[in-house]
Formats: sequence, C-alpha cells, structure tokens
Amino acid sequence: MLSNWLLDTDTFAAPEDLSVFQKHLPMEWIEKVLVETDKASMRRRKLPAELVVWLIVGIGLYRNRPITEVVDKLDLILSDKLGETLAPSAIPQARKRLSDTPLAELFKLTATHWSQQQDGDDTWCGLSLFSVDGTQLRCADTPETASEFGYIKHRQDKHLEYPVVRLCALMSLRSRLIKDVAFGSSRVGEVNYAKQLISSASANSLTIFDRCYLSAELMMNWQRHNQEQHWLTPIKSNTKYRVIEQYSEHDFLIEMSVSNHARKQDPSLPEVWQARLVTYPENKQSNHIKGLLSSLTDINKYKAEDILAVYFERWEIENGYGELKQFQLDNAILLRSQTVQGVKQEIWGLLIAYNLIRAEISQIATEAQVSPLRISFVMAMRFIQDEFMWCAIASPGSIPKKLRAMRENVKQFILPEKRKRPKARTVRISKTRYPVKSKHA
Repeated sequence: MLSNWLLDTDTFAAPEDLSVFQKHLPMEWIEKVLVETDKASMRRRKLPAELVVWLIVGIGLYRNRPITEVVDKLDLILSDKLGETLAPSAIPQARKRLSDTPLAELFKLTATHWSQQQDGDDTWCGLSLFSVDGTQLRCADTPETASEFGYIKHRQDKHLEYPVVRLCALMSLRSRLIKDVAFGSSRVGEVNYAKQLISSASANSLTIFDRCYLSAELMMNWQRHNQEQHWLTPIKSNTKYRVIEQYSEHDFLIEMSVSNHARKQDPSLPEVWQARLVTYPENKQSNHIKGLLSSLTDINKYKAEDILAVYFERWEIENGYGELKQFQLDNAILLRSQTVQGVKQEIWGLLIAYNLIRAEISQIATEAQVSPLRISFVMAMRFIQDEFMWCAIASPGSIPKKLRAMRENVKQFILPEKRKRPKARTVRISKTRYPVKSKHA
C-alpha cells in the first residue's frame, strides 16, 4: 500500500484538510494512479506525489491566485517539527517529477465513475445524450511549446501570437460532465481528435456533432463501436446524396458516396453509406441549418420532430466550455505553465477540477430535485473553493457543520428556468478594451 511509503508521521505531520473531498475524489484513487504509473513517492518529501496531484487540481480551481498561494491555501506543505517551510523552487521540481501521466489516468478514472453515477436516468427516447466539440487553449510562447502544439495560421505567412492546444471533448448534455477528452497539437484537426473518443461513448446513446464533423469514416465507426451508439449532425450545403425512401415531406432515408480518401484511411468502409435526413420546413430553418443527418433510422422509435428539437441541446457543450474558460480560467488569455509537460498537467488538472464542480452540482441538484443545468456553476465553484479554505483554517469537527449549513440553503444555487434558445443567430461585435474609431470621425 502507498501508505507504507508515505512520510514518517513521528517527524512530519500529514495534512487532514482534504478528507472532506473523499465523497468525490477518494485518496485511494490518487494512490491507485500513482502506483500504476510508477510515480508514488518512495522518499521522504515535503511535497510528495499525492499532494502534488491535489496542487494541480487546486491550480484548476484557483486561477486568479499564484501557485505558491494555492499551496498555502490548500495547506499542502508537510513541515517538520522545527517548522521548516517549502522553497518555491521545490514546486516546479515536484511537478516535473510527477509528470502528466498520473493526471491523465486520474481524469479517466474520475470521469468514468462520475458519468456513470450522474447520467443514469436522464435520457432522450431512452438514449443518453452527449456532444463532441472542440475548443482552443493558448499557452506561453516558448520554443518547446511552439514545437509541440504549433500555431493557428490565419494565412500562409501569418499566425496567432501564441501556441495553441486543440482540445476535443465528449460531454454529457444533461449534466455537462466531461466523459472523455483528446488534446494536443493545433496542427491536428478536430475530426482526428474526435476519432479518439469513439470508444468512450456509451451504448444506447446519441452524440450530437457540429457540421464540421460530418465524415463517413467518423460517423460509420461511431455507430459500429457499440450497440445503439447513435450520432446526429447537420448536413452540409454541398453534401450530395440520393433519396432511397421518403417517409414524409421532410423525412428521408438517403445514400451518400464514401470518398476515396476516407476509404484509403479506413479500407473497411463501403463505397456508399446510408443515413436518415430530416429537414426543416423553409419557414422554420434554424441558424442556416437545412436539415439533420443521423443514424436514427427507426422512424417509429425516433420521431422527426423530436430529432429536430433535440439538436439544440448541443449548445450545452458550448455552455460547458464557457464555464471552464470564463469562470474557472477567469478569462485568462494563457495557461500558466511554461513547459509542454506542465501545460498537459495543467489541462488535466483543470478538467478534473471542472468535473469535480459538476459532480458537486449534480449532488446539489438531486437534493433540490431540479436538473443539474439549473444549478449555478459560479455558486458551486465558490462552494468548492470555500470548502478547500475551510479545511485549511477550520478545526475538523466544524467542517461538516459548515457544509450542512450551506447545503441547507440550497435555493441560492438554483437558477431560473432556461428560456428556449432563439433560433435566429447574429454575429456580435468582438470585445475590445480599446475605443472603436468611427468611419466618420
């Protein structure tokens, strides 16, 4: 057991401040991934591996605080009887020893557990709802990060100022928990990252994609992998197809050719593939979307009008990314870390922290008997942050009392019923801190 390798308690005092999080993230899970990745601390250290893991999760919760202050807030330093403190230089050294591998394994372990725990019963036509979409995270401009992640190019001779990490996530639309994620160089397209998520989608599920993901290789393999593992995506304006069967005025079974490029990538693909196409009436076309392609070919089980309506739940993944970037990252332009390994570590910690907040939201929602989407992310995040700080400053006996008192006032977390998203979309002016010069000035 890892406990046999930890610091001698006669000399060092192990912190008890994290015990309150055992309900969501047991220390046994952290020990498990450290042992499996051969990163468990064998030597006596002031900042052993299991506390470095918590530090990285804490960095994901306290974006607006220096990392040294996060260490203090979480009371992670193991000090000796003489009160010797941890040198700031020891923190990057401890992170380097840990690497990003244990964080990646911990994310997968927690995401799998939390998704199974929270997404069981809230379904659409008997299917769990997910979405796949991408986002970008900018990092420090160093030769190492530029080589690893690359830049987004506007044109051949011009690119963004900072290297960009491209990230693609599989997110539950009813809880906004991230079930799996793939990220890396911005030179790799989102569809290629989406292919890495195929095995993570559940049986009896529907995953909704944006139109840029329409690919015979991705969609056919998505459906092949598991029983009733369905997909749904808008049709592109240049998609060519042949109608095989017409179910109603706006509901068809169609056939499309599989490109030579796709068949070269995956020789198992046939020359043609079929899908269901449900179109919007001309007077109800939404966001310039003419229709939706899907694997939901059972017209008795999946009604056309239900398919048209469920597509708009896809925006929950956009809302999830907004929570992560606007509130967790505090609208920061760049990630903190300066090295490739540090960037990867930071992203895994950020995702674990996000899901930790979402797991707490699901618990609050269950107690309040409302949807998790009705619970304020900001309030729940502050609740988690306060919980960390209470653990550092309060006596252990007072913590449960504080948490119960906050939970009892659960109404403060509940948001009003969501208004239905308007179908017409417009482009708004980009935010800028500088005045905009008028053409007539």
